[in-house]
Amino acid sequence: LNITVLSPHTHPLNLQTSLDRPRETWSKKMDFLLSVIGYAVDLGNVWRFPYICYQNGGGAFLLPYLLMAVFGGVPLFYMELALGQFHRSGCISIWKHICPIFKGIGFAICIIALYVAFYYNTIMAWALYYLLSSFRATLPWSTCTNPWNTANCNRYMSSDHNVSWSNSSTSPAEEFYTRQVLQVHLSPGLHELGSISWQLALCLLFIFTIVYFSIWKGVKTSGKVVWVTATFPYLVLLILLIRGATLPGAWRGVVFYLKPDWEKLLSTTVWIDAAAQIFFSLGPGFGVLLAFASYNPFHNNCYKDALVTSSVNCLTSFLSGFVIFTVLGYMAEMRQQNVDAVAKDAGPSLLFIIYAEAIANMPAATFFAIIFFLMIIMLGLDSTVSLPMTHFSVKLHKSFIENVSEITLLLFVRVVSQGGAFVVKLFEEYATGPAVITVVLLEVIAVSWFYGTNRFCNDVQVMLGFYPGCFWRVCWVAICPCFLLVSGMHSICTLTLSCISCSN
Repeated sequence: LNITVLSPHTHPLNLQTSLDRPRETWSKKMDFLLSVIGYAVDLGNVWRFPYICYQNGGGAFLLPYLLMAVFGGVPLFYMELALGQFHRSGCISIWKHICPIFKGIGFAICIIALYVAFYYNTIMAWALYYLLSSFRATLPWSTCTNPWNTANCNRYMSSDHNVSWSNSSTSPAEEFYTRQVLQVHLSPGLHELGSISWQLALCLLFIFTIVYFSIWKGVKTSGKVVWVTATFPYLVLLILLIRGATLPGAWRGVVFYLKPDWEKLLSTTVWIDAAAQIFFSLGPGFGVLLAFASYNPFHNNCYKDALVTSSVNCLTSFLSGFVIFTVLGYMAEMRQQNVDAVAKDAGPSLLFIIYAEAIANMPAATFFAIIFFLMIIMLGLDSTVSLPMTHFSVKLHKSFIENVSEITLLLFVRVVSQGGAFVVKLFEEYATGPAVITVVLLEVIAVSWFYGTNRFCNDVQVMLGFYPGCFWRVCWVAICPCFLLVSGMHSICTLTLSCISCSN
């Protein structure tokens, strides 16, 4: 017998419509937790956090990172889970229950999700190309004797002690990535993308097929898929960590990663980077958390879920730093360079050039290449599968997936052209950051100031049996909006200055 105790401030109609609204549910509680963890733990945890960490003071960066998580990221994470679970609606339909004037937020989220899909699906197609290329005794990015190599290619392997390395030299891993996979040398820029790479087009089609069959029956299907896609990356990270720790020079990378530079904490850029990293790592604003929580039982303890899943996400980022920097330390030892010279690349090139080259130098290189690029695909799938299934009702689910998949596949064809890397870079740097921050800023204002913090807290009390504490209320009303406003203004100013410098 379930007895619900109503708060004197809770409108009975709101509670009744929330309980009666038909909604598909998760088969198991663990399906939900793995889905949220899989969504939050993505490619950014593997390459962006380690790079941001060493760039902003190493171990000293953990202080602003944790503060931003406690006062900004986790409260937003908790708020979205509670909203979705109480109103049992996705990111579009939920606004008719909260504040209809803000319903444009839901449509903006759908557009942003399409931008992110451009980015993640393309990177997974690249990883799939690498995965298929790994099934051979000699990895193709370990030699300079391939048709795509140039005269500047130098095979910089651990066994080659007499290599003459100059500023114009390029590694076989770099040439494989830029000249064979991306073929970016055949395109002058965004104004002329060039012809389609049929290899990448087939890889992208295969990725779309996997995504489609992962979500075509809703949470019943995706809840089972995440048992593989959310757990396999942790197994691979553990294997790579053990292997990296046994490589010569690994300690140099770890010291470089964790050595604190306390003076950098005086820079506002460090704190802004910490805010941006925790925000994009936990992922509020994409509608995924709202929709995932809407499939939960009404009295599920989403407060505990928010603390557990956000903690797992932050610890995964920290663990990924060791995985990346033990290998970077090994590369520095092998090249007889400083770690900062090896770790100068950020973004996808850190994975597809530096880490791929390190794998080519390891014993059993084929095995490590297969599991590494399979992990990259799994990390991308977790986030990509989450995005389309969150925005529409179950009744529209299959038709929506089929129609949008066809339209986006046509758009994605340009991303796998010879200049597709320029398009990916455009979306990565300009399309998502300020837009997502603006959406979440409007969302927290709509909930805290228009819907009302007291009403929202009463909703939480009806669901969970306790009233959110003063800390959470202050964060939702004041700290989180300030946190988002400063981050958004910094992002816009950075992009503006970047555009001005490019035009000059």
